Amino acid sequence: MKQKEIHPALHAYLEGKTILIDKPLDWTSFDVVRKIRNITRIVKVGHAGTLDPLASGLLIVCTGKFTKKINEYMGMEKEYTGTFTLGAITPTYDLESEPTDFTSIDHLTAEQIIASTELFKGLIMQVPPIHSAIKQAGKPVYLAARKGIDVVLEPRPITIYAFDIEKIELPIVHFRVVCSTGTYIRSLANDFGKALGVGGYMSSLRRTRIGHFNVAEALSMEAFENKIEELKSLEG
Repeated sequence: MKQKEIHPALHAYLEGKTILIDKPLDWTSFDVVRKIRNITRIVKVGHAGTLDPLASGLLIVCTGKFTKKINEYMGMEKEYTGTFTLGAITPTYDLESEPTDFTSIDHLTAEQIIASTELFKGLIMQVPPIHSAIKQAGKPVYLAARKGIDVVLEPRPITIYAFDIEKIELPIVHFRVVCSTGTYIRSLANDFGKALGVGGYMSSLRRTRIGHFNVAEALSMEAFENKIEELKSLEG
């Protein structure tokens, strides 16, 4: 795709910028990339690590020559906060599908819930969700999973550096996780519920940090668009 002529005020973005965006709920990561392309008219734009539509928070977007940094950013540790809901499971391990297999959680104690986090700290093997974009035979496995075709994924090594329970309001458990790249928080929710014997799924998720980049420094899409318009107006 040929680069169109852009506003002189945006040449720094054309050359290369790292942009921190607070991705809104219900947007795909590519929705953000597409919006930034439309706002800036810059063709060379990419993101450093997908966030699902049901997750919000930090998305690193790179333009121009800074797209070469994407792999570096993707390899950084990540921090998430959110909620798990205990006492049921979903096929997708989150709220993209309906909860099933409801189980009583009346016997659970805070001590049990907190103690179970220890099972997941450090280097562990994790099986990714079959409803994910991991490819087999060149196609994302979620396409087969949606058709009811059996999908088998091998466990992968990941590292959980921190797994804190911040508040318990059963059936909801509020958590904070710091983890390596390649970690699926949805799988962690499913495995955590399984370890407690009651099932569980991820009911909300927010990415708060990637390496040294924090969501507190990120702009909403509206704020980014306003910033670009302001730059253009200053340059006439």
